[in-house]
Amino acid sequence: MRDTRESRLLLVLLIAIAFALITVDIRGGQESPVDGARQAAAAVFGPVENGVAAAVDPVGNAIGAVRDSGERHTRLAALEKENAELKAKLGSDDRNRNRLNELDTLLKTAGAGQYGIKGAQVVAIGAAQGFSWTVTIDVGARDGIRRDMTVLNGAGLVGRVTTVGPSTSTVLLANDPDFTVGTRMEKSDELGFATGQGNSPLRVQLLNGKAKVKPGDRLVTFGSRADKPFVPGVPVGEIVRVDPAGGGLTRNVYVRPYVGFTKLDIVGVVVQAPRSDPRDAVLPQKPKPAPTVTVTVTPKPADGQQTGQDQNQAGQNQNQNQGQNQAGQNQAGQNQNQGDTTP
Repeated sequence: MRDTRESRLLLVLLIAIAFALITVDIRGGQESPVDGARQAAAAVFGPVENGVAAAVDPVGNAIGAVRDSGERHTRLAALEKENAELKAKLGSDDRNRNRLNELDTLLKTAGAGQYGIKGAQVVAIGAAQGFSWTVTIDVGARDGIRRDMTVLNGAGLVGRVTTVGPSTSTVLLANDPDFTVGTRMEKSDELGFATGQGNSPLRVQLLNGKAKVKPGDRLVTFGSRADKPFVPGVPVGEIVRVDPAGGGLTRNVYVRPYVGFTKLDIVGVVVQAPRSDPRDAVLPQKPKPAPTVTVTVTPKPADGQQTGQDQNQAGQNQNQNQGQNQAGQNQAGQNQNQGDTTP
């Protein structure tokens, strides 16, 4: 397009329309008038993202096949092919092993909380219809997924479902600035609200400004009415910093989430809430403290004490020598007397 006055006006108009749509969407919240367009976009782009993820999965084998097809059948080419196949196999095994470990941890977490889940895989980072901290997963309405369902993995809370397409869904991550979830402190049951801060720790606003908290204390989700969008008992994270109490009605603490939001793969959507609140049962077990090693040190005697001991030892040795000398003299005298009486 040529740089003309008409093209510049068109560009300004498109930017103005984009900002207007963003403003309307933000103010509309869950009842946004553009929600229908967002769902339509999810229906269109979801299968494409899913297909791209499926195609990229065996990319190592495809690259090796394309590269080897145009090479001569020499010994060097055969060795390169075998090397590429071995690397692809090792990489695939490592990936599958990691996925199995993630799935196993997810199932244990779901079992501890009695959550009915639908397993899913992250197929895209960031939604095609927004700029938030979101991911796209490969399950949708056909799999029984609905809006405002809790999403978790083996570590804890991942986020909530915001948009549902036929075969994919968009998940708003818990570290997004627009994400808020009710929390409950382990054991003390202090309530609060956690808000995402991107790459920074979550900020939790405790309702009790005089609550006694310290770094290392852990939080779980409090749960929502009818368990939407959050079910209770899902691990959120542990406190890393506490703001000094300023006498206010509320108090801020900062929480490191259990979930690594930059390396998500296998997740689970909670399609059935637990019958009762699992409380703290889903939290990981705290590591046992290492045993304390006790070292006993025997103090050395003082210089005066050592000198006295040396003198006593010397005295004992001198007495012993004198006794031995006296015994020798007595024995010599006896021998001499025997010599005098001999005829």
